[in-house]
Amino acid sequence: QVQLVESGGGLVQAGGSLRLSCAASRGTFSSYAMGWFRQAPGKEREFVTTISGSGGTTYYADSVKGRFTISRDNAKNTVYLQMNSLKPEDTAVYYCAASMRGPGRNAYEYRYWGQGTQVTVSS
Repeated sequence: QVQLVESGGGLVQAGGSLRLSCAASRGTFSSYAMGWFRQAPGKEREFVTTISGSGGTTYYADSVKGRFTISRDNAKNTVYLQMNSLKPEDTAVYYCAASMRGPGRNAYEYRYWGQGTQVTVSS
């Protein structure tokens, strides 16, 4: 069973940047596609981005395309989310997740989830 721990969240002003990390333990990390999802208060969890096990394939939600970048370091069992040009509407709890099914956009495709890290963007 894969265990995921996110870090790097915090409070940032609009236009600023943050980098989230998600460290995985147990399992063969490179076998899993990794995704980032987020959930704002009163809203459903939504897809942000995903990356294949090799790192060769990535997908992004339209709302973050060009601002966020997902990457992974399989030697360190870690996936990253670089967030630039942050907007107040990016405020949410960000979750990383692992999937054996490939880099999908749907939460149900991901079996393992982290506890989440709060990102707050002030205007």
